[in-house]
Formats: sequence, C-alpha cells, structure tokens
Amino acid sequence: MGALELRQVRHRYDGRLVLDLPSFAVPDGGKVAIVGHNGSGKSTLLRLLALLERPTEGQVLLDGVVANVQSRRRVTLVEQRPVMLPGTVRDNLAYGLAARGSRGTEVTRAVGATAERHGLSPLLDRGRHELSEGEIQRVAVARALALKPDVLLLDEPTSSADRAAAQSLFSALQSELDERRMTVCLASHQLEDAYRWADDIRALAEGRLSPVTPENLFRVDVPPGPGDVTKRVRVGPLEIAVMTERSGPAILAVPAEDVLVSSTPVVSSARNVFTGKLTRITQHRGAVHVTADMGIELVAAVTPEAVRELGLAPGATVVFAFKAAAVRVF
Repeated sequence: MGALELRQVRHRYDGRLVLDLPSFAVPDGGKVAIVGHNGSGKSTLLRLLALLERPTEGQVLLDGVVANVQSRRRVTLVEQRPVMLPGTVRDNLAYGLAARGSRGTEVTRAVGATAERHGLSPLLDRGRHELSEGEIQRVAVARALALKPDVLLLDEPTSSADRAAAQSLFSALQSELDERRMTVCLASHQLEDAYRWADDIRALAEGRLSPVTPENLFRVDVPPGPGDVTKRVRVGPLEIAVMTERSGPAILAVPAEDVLVSSTPVVSSARNVFTGKLTRITQHRGAVHVTADMGIELVAAVTPEAVRELGLAPGATVVFAFKAAAVRVF
C-alpha cells in the first residue's frame, strides 16, 4: 500500500504562502505527474509528500493514517540535484541497503540487479568526479529503487538527461512497476515526458492546482476594470482578450481543447485570433497536441482526422482562435 494525501495544507516560508492545497491525493499504485513553471511549488509539494517538511497547516496521510517519522522509511524522494555519497557508484547503491540491515551476498546481488536494470553496470567503480550530471541522476534513482519503497517521488528526474537517457530511465521505472506495486509521483516541466509516462497529470501554478490541463499557463498582470467587459492582458508580445473580475497578478490559462485551429484565415466571433508557425505535433492519448510559435508558445488539442484534413505539419503557417470567455484567470 502507498496512498499519500494532503488535507487542508497551507505551507509558508518566512510568512509567504507557497502552497495552498485543500486536497491533494496520490492513489496507491498511481503514476502521477506534477507540472508547472519554475517556482510554482512543485519541489515544496514533493518535500511535504516525502515527510521531509511538516506543513504549516494541515495534514499528510499515508494509507489513510496521519504520517509520522516511521512513515519515512516507506517514502523515498530523489531531488533534482541529488547528492552522491562518498565512494563509488557501487558504494552508493549499497549504502541504503546496508543501512536497512542487508548484508553480504544479499547486498551484492541487489546492487548488481539494480545496476543492470538502469544501465549502470559499466559505472559501478566510478566516483562522483567521473560522472556527468545525468549519470548522477540515474544513480540516485537507482539507489532509491534499490530500497523498494512503497512510494517513489522524483523531482525533475530527466532535467540533466538527453532523450535516450530519459527514455532509458522511464523504461527501467516501468520494469520496476511491472514487477511490484509502487506509487510514483514526479515533478517535471517536460510536458511530453509527463504525458508519455503518467496516468494522471496535475498542473500547479503559484502553489495552487490549476483548474485546466498544464498547457498554455502564463503569469500575467490583469488590468483593473469590471468583470462584464473584455480586458486585454499582455502575454509576451500578444494581447489576449479575457473576461474576468480579477485584477493584478494572476495565472492565465487557455484550455487547449478550446482553441480552434485553421490552416487559412478564419472568420470567427472569437476575440483572440493569432497566426504563427507550427513547431511540433505530438500524440496524447487519442488527441493530438499542435504547438505553434505565436510569439509565445501556444498549444491546441485536435483530432487525428483534423491533422490530416488540414494538412498540418511542422513549419506550416497556422491560425489559432479562441473566445475571451474560454480563457480562465485565477
């Protein structure tokens, strides 16, 4: 079992509110990805889930019971910049096992199996100064998995990895999940990795869960004015029309599924119509995400049929249109 839950959590640093989560649950056996901009609160959230920090307000529960110091043995966090312990890669993989009572051939066998699964066998006798940052991340993930935690938390696990190394890491992680039940929650700014690997994606913005999917989230300043008139909010070089009562600093979100895509100029009542270059097309569980450079990066969700009918391809000129009422501000 490995279900983690936050209830009525508010967390502060030096009086500043950095997380405000009435409810956040990671189900037993779940594969959850937390995405968001730098400074959105992802790393802080993972540290609370890892029981390394106690929330200023609220509770952390493990399998429905308020977590305590003993619960930490069941939860392992690999931070974005993990620390290599003194010695070799072999020593690092063996350290946690020995600390938890394993000895001799049991440790040797576990280290060998872990190293092979993660492609670390050629590195076993290397020290910290002989490893790249990406290799250190791989060692840290392998070191955590060697302990067979009920819950594994990963903070930007592929931030220093190339595409091949990232794919290798996720494949090794999936192999581990195929063998035993484990709950995994990772934080990443790589939407492609999140969509490819996780079953459940949560977007975090300014310490709060976003009401929409992770694409098209922007920090903005909303001008003052009544909520029943259209406001123009600057996002990079664009001005996006919105309907909101809010003013001042906020998060602006454009749901990808509310964006109309055309390969030719459109006649539409939509207040937001932008033209740009299509940069990439990616598959996401039955839908296709079309990303375009409009001066800022915008993403639209369309069907595979629409991609074929419109002849969409990277480098093509595309038009995105969406209504002011579709834009969410929070």
